[in-house]
Amino acid sequence: MNIAVLSTNKNLYSTKRLVEAVQSRGHHCVVIDHSKCYVGIQQGKPTIHYKGQDLSHIDAIIPRIGSSLTFYGSAIVRQFEVMGVVSANPSQAITRSRDKLRCMQILSGAGLGLPITGFARSVSDVDDLISMVGGAPLVIKLLEGTQGIGVVLAETKKAASSVIEAFYGLGNNILIQEYIKEAKGTDIRAFVVDGKVVGAMKRTAKEGEFRSNLHRGGSAEIVKLTRAEKQTAVSAAKAMGLTVAGVDMLPSARGPLILEVNSSPGLEGIETATGKDIASEIVKYLEGQYAVTQAAKTVNIKRKVKKESKL
Repeated sequence: MNIAVLSTNKNLYSTKRLVEAVQSRGHHCVVIDHSKCYVGIQQGKPTIHYKGQDLSHIDAIIPRIGSSLTFYGSAIVRQFEVMGVVSANPSQAITRSRDKLRCMQILSGAGLGLPITGFARSVSDVDDLISMVGGAPLVIKLLEGTQGIGVVLAETKKAASSVIEAFYGLGNNILIQEYIKEAKGTDIRAFVVDGKVVGAMKRTAKEGEFRSNLHRGGSAEIVKLTRAEKQTAVSAAKAMGLTVAGVDMLPSARGPLILEVNSSPGLEGIETATGKDIASEIVKYLEGQYAVTQAAKTVNIKRKVKKESKL
């Protein structure tokens, strides 16, 4: 197969590992900066070009779409889909997962465990909103934040009110969530590929920090998931429509609670902690899907030939 990794930085660990995995399994691989792709839309002949070259030879793609390029990156993935190219994640699911509020609403509708979450726009609703999530301490999150950026722990109701009002004053959309004390600064990242957990790690925040993100100085170690944690991770990825997903969960007294479902989860932390070749699991999924699409094309061609021979 000709497989393209859509990434704006070919030197990132995840990008390099995916290239290695593709090549080690006997396929041709190219890294394409999706921000520099452009599309042609016409009847029956959708196209994508990159640096003046037609990309119609690409058989499958692995999207690594950054949050700042969600709209444009998803549009490029969607164009590949229209062209019949296999994608590791559907464009619609990528867009859906990037909206934290929409993600929480979908997971709630699927009956999955979540921290109690509030969303409002008016300063006059702040007191009731704080009560809704169980009072202080509580966590305040920017809807557009990533890697722990824009996440604040408010220890008191007064502090929470001040931070919320400040965010509102700056025109930011935020989520307010209950603080899960028993998690003790840890969370779990389960890496799901094609409906199976292929690796999991426990992340622990550094001293004096409540955010366990590795980008915030947290540490990671391999962890064996409980049956409930596995099922929650798989169900969350399915609800979001993601084939490849990093599902972040908090351990709690009422079971695993989902924090986020990531459509472009990093590989460095999970592969280092588990020692597993996660990148190859993604390539294996593409191989299976490509085989299915090729078989379907063969059947359609035979049907067309048979129909024409009867005319």
